[in-house]
Amino acid sequence: MNTPALLIAASGAVLLVLGLLHLVFTFQGPPFDPRDPELKTRMMAVSPAISRQTTMWRAWIGFNYSHSFGAILFGGVWGYLALLQPALLFQSVFLLALGLVALLAYVVVGRIYWFSTPFRGIVLATLLYSLGLLIHFSI
Repeated sequence: MNTPALLIAASGAVLLVLGLLHLVFTFQGPPFDPRDPELKTRMMAVSPAISRQTTMWRAWIGFNYSHSFGAILFGGVWGYLALLQPALLFQSVFLLALGLVALLAYVVVGRIYWFSTPFRGIVLATLLYSLGLLIHFSI
């Protein structure tokens, strides 16, 4: 196994772990519950402007689940490609660029909206991925 593939697999592993932890925290609560119990009660009672078919609480939980699935999907797909299909991954500028763009987008969102632990994790994943690309393209 070559170094670039291992670095991209490690990047994927970071995302996979972050996504799985996020899923567990969403499913088990209360880490993502508001500190103010009255806010949770209001979120359970109020619908967003887009539809009365859900509540802000149900949307919040759904957004957290789908966010988890996105990180799990990235980690699983790029980890699989790096470890088991490296020729496919490294011959595809599209897949390599898509992975980098996705990670950079997570970094921007993380910087603006997240707290330090997941932000640091996504920065680590992005650095690992970028280092893998740098080594791959410098060889």
